[in-house]
Amino acid sequence: MPSIYSLMTATAALCFVVASSAHAGDTVMKYPPTRPGTVVDDVFGQKVADPYRWLEADVRQDKSVAAWVDAQSRFTADYLAKLPERPAFEARLKTLFDFERFGLPVKAGERLFFRHNSGLQNQSPLYVSALDGSGRQALIDPNLWAQDGATALDTWMPSPDGSKVAFFVQDGGSDWRTLKIIEVASGKVLADRVEHVKFSNLAWAGNDSVVYSRFPEPKAGEAFQALSSNQSVWVHKLGTTQRDDRQVHATPNNPRLYHGAGVTHDQRWLVVSTSTGSEKGNAVGVAAIGKGEWVVRPLISTLADEWSLIEGVGDRLWFVTSHEAPRKKVVMVDLSGLGPQFTTVVAEDAAVLDSASIVGDRLVLNYLRDVKAELRLAMLDGKPAGALALPGIGSVAGVVGEPGDAQGHFAFSGFTQPATVYGFDAGDTASAKVWAAPKLTFDPARFETRQVFYPSRDGTKIPMFVVRRKDIAGPLPTILYGYGGFNISILPGFSAARMAWLEAGGAYAVANIRGGGEYGEAWHLGGKGATKQNVFDDFIAAGEWLKANGVTAKDGLAVEGGSNGGLLVGAVVNQRPDLFAAAHPAVGVMDMLRFDRFTAGREWVFDYGFPEKEDDWRRLRAYSPYHNITPGKAYPAILVTTADTDDRVVPGHSFKYAAALQAADIGPKPHLIRIETRAGHGAGTPVSKQIEETADVYAFIAHWTGLKAKAD
Repeated sequence: MPSIYSLMTATAALCFVVASSAHAGDTVMKYPPTRPGTVVDDVFGQKVADPYRWLEADVRQDKSVAAWVDAQSRFTADYLAKLPERPAFEARLKTLFDFERFGLPVKAGERLFFRHNSGLQNQSPLYVSALDGSGRQALIDPNLWAQDGATALDTWMPSPDGSKVAFFVQDGGSDWRTLKIIEVASGKVLADRVEHVKFSNLAWAGNDSVVYSRFPEPKAGEAFQALSSNQSVWVHKLGTTQRDDRQVHATPNNPRLYHGAGVTHDQRWLVVSTSTGSEKGNAVGVAAIGKGEWVVRPLISTLADEWSLIEGVGDRLWFVTSHEAPRKKVVMVDLSGLGPQFTTVVAEDAAVLDSASIVGDRLVLNYLRDVKAELRLAMLDGKPAGALALPGIGSVAGVVGEPGDAQGHFAFSGFTQPATVYGFDAGDTASAKVWAAPKLTFDPARFETRQVFYPSRDGTKIPMFVVRRKDIAGPLPTILYGYGGFNISILPGFSAARMAWLEAGGAYAVANIRGGGEYGEAWHLGGKGATKQNVFDDFIAAGEWLKANGVTAKDGLAVEGGSNGGLLVGAVVNQRPDLFAAAHPAVGVMDMLRFDRFTAGREWVFDYGFPEKEDDWRRLRAYSPYHNITPGKAYPAILVTTADTDDRVVPGHSFKYAAALQAADIGPKPHLIRIETRAGHGAGTPVSKQIEETADVYAFIAHWTGLKAKAD
């Protein structure tokens, strides 16, 4: 497929940029000017122009990039504000987000800890109560931390006796975290403060020490773009400074490895997981926790398989693993002898084992069968012990509890059902009862969810959920969502934002395409590296099926995806621009030839391929969204979204892609970029910003897919 980047020199591209313009109807849409550069790379005998490389610079450091961002933001904001569909979406979104919701409760000592949001709070505070729920009070309220609501409470963990809580603070959506400690009885935040934490677990060793992972302090001006290297595991003793922390595990000879650590509930074992960040497998090390030095010794030495710690009891550890089980199984490891003894206690099943917990003397096993959750119980030796009934099509967002205490909790949600928290007794399969349920601002009975299986290009059957109102017949404007990568399963779950689209009369489809983990490792392998084109074929086939089967109006299909899903949207729009009326690539990986040069990007090579290897480079070049925009074809309306503090997928990906779209002769529909400030890859985004962005995005999609129905 011809492209301006492969067919033109940088000088020719400059002439093309100056000559091009975009139209909305009969009106010329004059985008803010973007200066093209003259960069041309010669890679494996092919010249590849990169005229917008200058947009990779950090917006905080580079005045030219900052000016470009400001001009684009003003232009896009003016366009979106004039969309007639926007006021109705914004008004309804405020109502739909305004419902009381609870997180899973965690027991520590004689206290319960849980998140709670009254409705429109930008961030959900952490509450503490007695075990019976009495005396509830807010312990940590992140809404008090920043006027714009963009400073968030991230991971938190109470000490074993419930006297303190360790927690991470996230500012402006960045992946960087600050570790702090609060005293529960007094509500006093202690002087302890640990910086440079990123991609870290959080665990207590006793009631006076916290285990975490961090990176070396980044160089000035490089915190948001430099590659992440030399992560290590540390122990912080309360009442000391960060410089007094003790390093317990590091791999200086292999700085690209990531290390996370956990501690068993009985405080006997430190368990360290080592991985490349995105490769499927991980190594495992263990250390007996005592008064002396913690010596981490290898338990699993290779990165060939996934080993995820469930829990430990005494000298026995339970893991979910993909070792000789692509749909995963449970293995118990006995550390009491001279060497570890491995025993499979729950064999691989036809369903995929997504996660597991130990509650009381039972294993609680969260399975996926055709992307729908099942909760099964087993004894610790693997003997089946029944199942916990779930209320319909949906997903289990987590199971909490601990060995020796039969009382546990889990959260269940579906496409039209916000997360409801259930309490249960692990010894009684009929014991699940609602612990906290949201008060809804809509009627779920008005909507239907069905699952279909459609053929992809190579005949593989792909599952897809379709959600819509029951009372509207015929084809509807439809948003098709997908991800397709990194062994990540896209499960049925609730979104208040999505409900605004459904209420307004649109349909929403979620395609569980290859590259994810919905059917185990084989499903993942079917959409990574050399098989990545399967992901795009699956998604395109989903769109074709929706139209052919009367779900979607002829000119009413939009595609949406974020991160790796943003790459997906960019790629399929290039390959089949005729299929879509609108597209929303969010925080996407758009330059597949340079993704490995920023922050955590180099770890994605295990899913995408290595740009420095010729065979991989040619595959990446063939679908890279930035490099395959095809002049002379009519493209759909496109709204690119990103954020200035995204240090997971740096915003330069979206900046360059949007600039290339606006420069290309690809039809009259708008090709805009919306750039959020003090926000990142998604986590920690305040509710107010979520509402504003969703109103913009859905108004844009509705306008270009013909959605005329209004919310009641």
